[in-house]
Amino acid sequence: MLKSNNIQIAKVHLTSKIWQTFVAVLGVTFGVSMYIFMNSFMNGVNKAQDDLAFRALAHVRIYNQDNKNDYNPIESQFDLSKTIINILNRKNIQYTSGLKNSSAIVSLVKKQPEVVAVSRQVNSSVFFRSGSKQVNGVVSGVELKSEDELYNTSLTVIQGEWNNLLKYKTGIILGKLLAERLGLQINNSINVLTSEGVSKNYIVVGIFESNLKTMDETKAYLNIMAARQLVGESSDYASDIMVNIKEKENTANYIQKIAPLVPFQVESWQEANEQLVAGSELRNIIAVAVSLTILLVAGFGIYNIMTMTINEKIKEIAILKALGFSGSDIMTIFITQAAVIGIFGALVGVILGYGISLLINMIPFTIAGMDTLPIFFQTKDFLFAVVFGILTTLIAGYLPSIKASKIDPVIIIRG
Repeated sequence: MLKSNNIQIAKVHLTSKIWQTFVAVLGVTFGVSMYIFMNSFMNGVNKAQDDLAFRALAHVRIYNQDNKNDYNPIESQFDLSKTIINILNRKNIQYTSGLKNSSAIVSLVKKQPEVVAVSRQVNSSVFFRSGSKQVNGVVSGVELKSEDELYNTSLTVIQGEWNNLLKYKTGIILGKLLAERLGLQINNSINVLTSEGVSKNYIVVGIFESNLKTMDETKAYLNIMAARQLVGESSDYASDIMVNIKEKENTANYIQKIAPLVPFQVESWQEANEQLVAGSELRNIIAVAVSLTILLVAGFGIYNIMTMTINEKIKEIAILKALGFSGSDIMTIFITQAAVIGIFGALVGVILGYGISLLINMIPFTIAGMDTLPIFFQTKDFLFAVVFGILTTLIAGYLPSIKASKIDPVIIIRG
């Protein structure tokens, strides 16, 4: 009987001063909605940045760049314990470059269950020449199908077709800004000069736009066989092997497993792009800090409202205790009020936060291939906002309810 009375009294308290209740609900609503909006916006920014970065970035890169040569020929001729040796201007000699047995490595990598795409590349620094114009850049020989699985490169081709590199042995696809700098269009001829002095002519069969300026103004694609011929390497040569796995955040475990099996450098995207990782983490920290601060401020507001309610109704509380209501009953009344405010405010906050995010997502923002401001929803953000919003209000209601439960009715009634 007392339990139903407790709920009834809590309902009367909530409805007797509707404006006070509305302000408390509004505090929770604002906190929850801002938490959802801030995190959805930061998630969108991080996702947009990742989408841009991973147009040219694989999760894992395998390459050969071990230039160290620890062999000292003098050691084999002299007893170093009896001879003082001073070598000036010692040179490090690289006996091998690139990956000579790339097929075996690719076969090994593909056996791993985490792997979703593998692609070999032959990358070389070159000079692009057209008439009197010359631009230094990078030519990348690729396996078309594998490269497209890795980066969706075919979607970036705005003129011509990605598969033209298979149809034409001397075909080349240029970055948009590179083509503009050289004044080239589809079917025009371009000369490519390597650092070793090898010069070959190619026909422009496509133009791509990645929205990454460094790529669009310096990079060109060749069929991998044409690139091998350009640099004078065998049919199994690759300068890099690019790997994508199911979860890009889980590269550490994958590298730990694959590195002992591959006699070359294995590098994760996190190691190669520490600034990208740091930027994403800092934005997430800022978003969470701002959002939680808003929710805490809302909690303090509810605490003040509940404290004012207790002070205003202190005589009523004394009378209830005189009628037989226990301290736990009094606490139940005020915690029920806080729970109603928290649940209602959190639910309205979820709807409002979702609506605000959708409106922001409609604002035009035409930079780096984006059409609108980025928003990306995650279920965990909605759940955390609701749980934290309700928890904050329960704590804000619990603290003053302790004071109310300890009121001595005799002292209060005597005045």
